[in-house]
Amino acid sequence: MSSLPLQQPDSLWLDTLDPPITKRSSLDGDLSVDVAIVGGGFSGLWTAYYLLASDPNLNVLVIESEYCGFGASGRNGGWCEGALAGGTEKYAAKSSKNEAKRLERAMFNTVDEVERITNKESIDCGFTKGGVISVARNQPQAQRQRDEIRSARENGFGEDVIRLLERDEALSYLNATRVLSGIFFAPSATIDPARLVRGLAIAVEKLGGQIVESTEAINIAKNKVKTNHGLVKAEVIVQATEAYTRNLKGHKLDLLPVYSRMIATEPLDEKVFDEIGLRGRPTFADGRYMVIYGQRTEDNRIAFGGQGMPPYLFGSKISKTAEVNKKSHELIHQTLIDLLPALRDFKITHRWGGVLAIPRNWLPGLYFDSFSGLGVLGGYVGEGVAAANLAGRTMAELILRHDTERVTLPWVGVKSRRWEPEPFRWLGVRTSRRLMGSADISETRTNRTSKSAMLLAHLLRGD
Repeated sequence: MSSLPLQQPDSLWLDTLDPPITKRSSLDGDLSVDVAIVGGGFSGLWTAYYLLASDPNLNVLVIESEYCGFGASGRNGGWCEGALAGGTEKYAAKSSKNEAKRLERAMFNTVDEVERITNKESIDCGFTKGGVISVARNQPQAQRQRDEIRSARENGFGEDVIRLLERDEALSYLNATRVLSGIFFAPSATIDPARLVRGLAIAVEKLGGQIVESTEAINIAKNKVKTNHGLVKAEVIVQATEAYTRNLKGHKLDLLPVYSRMIATEPLDEKVFDEIGLRGRPTFADGRYMVIYGQRTEDNRIAFGGQGMPPYLFGSKISKTAEVNKKSHELIHQTLIDLLPALRDFKITHRWGGVLAIPRNWLPGLYFDSFSGLGVLGGYVGEGVAAANLAGRTMAELILRHDTERVTLPWVGVKSRRWEPEPFRWLGVRTSRRLMGSADISETRTNRTSKSAMLLAHLLRGD
């Protein structure tokens, strides 16, 4: 292991790691293993963890181009939420309503599974199961909340899972401006994602797994991974590369890499939380189309994010220089102040960004081909902390041919068609983001639902 700490930390979470990150060794020439996993984020590491926990005799190698947690796993909002982006309605269409409900239940239980492993492996990541508070700040948002509760009840989910809050109760959770109502979603936890992903990497190594860093996978073929430091042969290869899938030969259109950016305040006094709420550390959001997300960190900061502009770079490019965007970060700060004016005079200590991955059908999923030995998982659309655990656990069971309730969940076997070529991809993303932003402004000003935004959302998701 190198003894030189990294320069220019990538997020609040990585900046405050103790000890700071030091890179593991890179691959040293050709190697043969039982399982090669490309990607050292949550998806890859959870897959490795469950494989080794089930069969300690396996020779498992994790190949990471930078360091474990470099990507979204070390930069996200720290929401370990028992939900999939966009819900499960489209899974119901592919299977049945009962199967979709089974997937939802599995996601609820995954939050407790993450907590179980953090306790078992002594991973100190500030795990606090405080739920999610989402507030409605105009009438269309309030109506969507009522619709969501109605759907939850129709699917058999009670107030122990999700409940509608009247204005005063919503304000007791989050004392935001213009609140009309709220939803509290219980199966969710706040975490420090970098401490979780780094701790998980150590747990994998303790179980006998090998991790190589600064090793870029260039091409994946049947039973082979070509890297910049040698050829890896394996009976099973797992592709867990999320937004960085675009760097693999022939995979540039598989997933759409979209930027999300965050800020963090200085640590705040308890009296600030007497004013703004967030007792019990629920994560928080509101009901706008242009998603925002926040949490109260373990050291009493507010970490807050949104997608901002530009969300996407032409040609699915991923650039270090795009992670910090002055206008985008200023907009995120203004949004936070509009939501919680009490934070106006507090210093912003960190600004960062990263890329999430969106499949063309907007459906997270995984599949394993036992003939070729190739497994692929991901496409979480920004909600991958908990989903990656369930996906990795399921991938391990598929590889080991374990007959569990998870291997038949309706997201297993899901594949998406590829994204459109440029310039249609770039134009589509830019146009849709502007329309969604305009819809938020319109709904706030008029208190009427934006029909164009609803239609666009269905069009983008292929509903």
